[in-house]
Order: sequence, then C-alpha cells, then structure tokens
Amino acid sequence: MTAAPSPLRSAAPPGPRAASDDAYVSIEGIARRYPAPGGAETTVFENLWLRLRRSEFVCMIGHSGCGKTTVLNILAGLEAPSAGVAIAAGREITGPSLDRAVIFQGHALLPWRTVLGNVAYAVASRWRRAGRAEVEARARAAIATVGLAGAEHKRPAELSGGMKQRVGIARALAIAPKMLLMDEPFSALDALTRGTLQDEVRRICVETGQTVFMITHDVDEAIYLADRIVLMTNGPGAQVAEIVENPLPAIRDRSALHHAPGYYAVRNHLIDFLVTRSRTFRADAPADHDPRHPPVVRPTLSDADAAALAARRARPL
Repeated sequence: MTAAPSPLRSAAPPGPRAASDDAYVSIEGIARRYPAPGGAETTVFENLWLRLRRSEFVCMIGHSGCGKTTVLNILAGLEAPSAGVAIAAGREITGPSLDRAVIFQGHALLPWRTVLGNVAYAVASRWRRAGRAEVEARARAAIATVGLAGAEHKRPAELSGGMKQRVGIARALAIAPKMLLMDEPFSALDALTRGTLQDEVRRICVETGQTVFMITHDVDEAIYLADRIVLMTNGPGAQVAEIVENPLPAIRDRSALHHAPGYYAVRNHLIDFLVTRSRTFRADAPADHDPRHPPVVRPTLSDADAAALAARRARPL
C-alpha cells in the first residue's frame, strides 16, 4: 500500500502542556554502542536528546533496530548509555527506581500469587513499614482502577491475556510512580482487548497526571495515546528525526477519533515517515538539523484532507 504524501508542516504552537517546560526527564546526548566482529563497534543510536515534561504522554515510534527498547531500558536504569546521560527529577539515572515503573510486553506475574498477592507484593516493596491492612487497601485500590475488582483472588492461570496485562498495569500504578515506562504492552493482545486497555491507560494517565514514555510500532496507538510522538530514523546509527505535537484534545473519544480535526494529517505524516523518510532522513536531512534540538512540528490539514473531512461530516447518519 502506498503511503499518502506527508501534508505541509508548521512549527507547533504551545499546547496546553507546553506552556511550562517543566521537564521531569532530560536525555542528553546519549549513545549506545555494542562490540562488533573484528574489534569494531555497532552504534545503535548516537547523540540522542529528548526532554519529557511532567504529566505528558510521549510515544517513541520507529522500525525495529532503531534502539527504542534500549532508550526505555536506559530510562528504567536497566542499561547504561555508552555516552551521554539520562536525568530524572534532577538526578542522573544510574539504576532502577520505584519512581519509574516499567510495564513490559509480557505480564511477568508471579504464577503462585493471586491478583491481590501480585499487586500487594509491589506495594510492600514500596512501603516497607506499612501494615498488612494498608498494603491490601492500596493494592485493592489499584486493582479497582484497572477494572479488576472481584478478581482479586484469582491466580494468573485463571486470567485471560488482557486481564493479566491489567494486573501488570495495576502493579505499576500501585507503587505511585512518578513515571510509567511502557514497552509495547498491548502488542500481544487481540484488537478488541488492546483497544479496551488503551482506553483504560489513557483515562488513568489523564486523571492521575502520570508522566509516560511508551514505545510502539503502531501508528494508530501512538495517535490515540500520545501528547507528543518521537520519530526515530532507522538503525544502526539512529537519531531523533523530529517530534510531532499531537493536535487531538486531551479527552479522546475512540468512536469519533477519525472525525477529529488534525487526525488524518497526523496519521499521514507518521506513515509517510515510517514508509519513506525514516530510511532516507540521514541523507536528506536539512543542513541545519540539530540533534540537540530536534524540530517540533504539528502536521497541518491538507486541502484534500479538509475536503474529505467536510464531506464525511455532511453525510446523513
């Protein structure tokens, strides 16, 4: 399928979250290199800069091999950069922290514990001096937040894939992290379950003001969830090509998403990047491209998109 041409782009005006540059995370010139045969090195990405504001949802999107998971692992403190530094809340990230909860592709539940036991285990690790009643209350509150009230005493073997992932999300939320790191958490789920969990995650993050960094291959998932979308060029030697400001409102209605102004512009822009520009960006990048200050853009609605949207709205229901 041929991608639609990227619409015209304009510098993004400050959105509701951009008014204050209250950065919780600052990625400053990080690189990741691995030994290669013959004494050489393979550079996954180089000189990567990125700032995440408090209470915003950022998705990173790009092809396999561009280092998305490596960036997430560095933010989680599970891996160290070969160069540069990653900072959270004013401190260099040198290891894991309960302030940064990770939700992986797999649910990674303890099979011998119940839903309540899995979540309570995380709570107890956060509040080591809390009594049993307090631990259970916090765990039950997190379980209810993800819609699993009534399933507290089931074990993982009794749960569907979507329910297991809900437990993983509840476990992360239960420790009251300052940031959620999500590694394609819905990729293994069926479409209906995936959509339901996306709705839940977006709702929870908006209501709690959670800061989120998520990696995904799914364009529609990024559009639905993210406030900003970071576009990575192909690896090896990947870099941030640009950062796309999502024009959609904070409160999003999945059923009306396709009618939202700016939806088609953003989607066409992302698909054009993944199909074409992610491969050619390094050769075709503007001479003034500054990795330290990747361009921030907001795709604008083309005349063709505007006409199609107007025609769709004019149709009788």
